[in-house]
Amino acid sequence: MKEEMLSKKPLQILEKIKENLEKLNEKMEVMIELQKHGKKETPTVPDASLDVMTLLSMPDHLRKTAMTICRFGRATADEVAQQTNRARAVESAYLNQLVIMGYLKKERKGRKAYFYIDKEVHESR
Repeated sequence: MKEEMLSKKPLQILEKIKENLEKLNEKMEVMIELQKHGKKETPTVPDASLDVMTLLSMPDHLRKTAMTICRFGRATADEVAQQTNRARAVESAYLNQLVIMGYLKKERKGRKAYFYIDKEVHESR
């Protein structure tokens, strides 16, 4: 019985290390992706832009959604969901949350809603 408890503790520690490494890996992917797209500077004005520091400060679930929009430029919740392997309804909620927070813009064309980063806001900095 005691041996079982002792053997579980190292496994829990390894699981925690694994989780932390996965989070670090995601953050590194954000930095690499942004560097590929030429976004090396971070604005000095604190606002709702999707710079490296903003993305890194986001919760993991929102960061994954925001990065997908960064890659696509403009996409529907369905397109984002296909990329992230999450349900469309989940991505729709996350995308709308990013719109409310001011990171994304939303435009309706017929029945479809397209999410995108407002280029004018980002280029004026």
